[in-house]
Amino acid sequence: MFGVVFPNRSFPMDISTFAQIGTTHWVLDMNTFVGEAYDSIREVCIFLINNFTLPPDKALAVYIQSPGSPFLFCGAVTLTRPSAVLSLPWPEPGGQLQLTADATPVSAKIGVSVEDLAALPSLDVTAEKKIERLALKVGENLFNFMQSFCGVDGSKLVVPMDILDRWFKKFQERAKRDPEYLKGFAL
Repeated sequence: MFGVVFPNRSFPMDISTFAQIGTTHWVLDMNTFVGEAYDSIREVCIFLINNFTLPPDKALAVYIQSPGSPFLFCGAVTLTRPSAVLSLPWPEPGGQLQLTADATPVSAKIGVSVEDLAALPSLDVTAEKKIERLALKVGENLFNFMQSFCGVDGSKLVVPMDILDRWFKKFQERAKRDPEYLKGFAL
C-alpha cells in the first residue's frame, strides 16, 4: 500500500514496518527505529507502492506525535500526488512522563491513515511555512527601514509620507542587483 524512507537515515520501509491499529490506521513507534533521538529525524518521504491507488476523494495522511502530546498533521499523498517529502516539526513533549501498561515510557510515533481528502488541511504545509517565513522577513525589513526614519511626537511614531515608496524602490533595486538577496528571505 505505502512505503516510507527517512532521507539519509533508512532504506525504503513498507507498511509491514508499521503496526496496524485499525483498518485504515498505522503507527510507527520511533523508539524501535531511533530510540529517544526521534527529533533528529526531520523529514520523511512517503509514497504509494506498486500500482496501489487511493480513491480520488481519499488521501494517505501523515501525523507525528511526541511523547505526551497530541498528533500533529504533516501532510499527505493522494492519487494525483503519489509521493511527498514531508517535514517533521516535532512538537515539544507534553505533560508528565506517561507509561504504558507494561511500565515502558510512551514514545514518539508517526501515524498514517486513510482519510477524506476534503477534511484535511492544505497538503503543502512546508510551502505554507516558507511563505509565512518570507512574509515575516519582508515585514521585518520594512519595519527596520521605517525605524531609521521615525520621529516621535508624544506617544506616536511619525514617518515621512513617502517611506513605503522609498523602501519598495530600494527593495526592488537591491533584488535586481543581487539575485541572492531574495533567496536570503526564503530561508
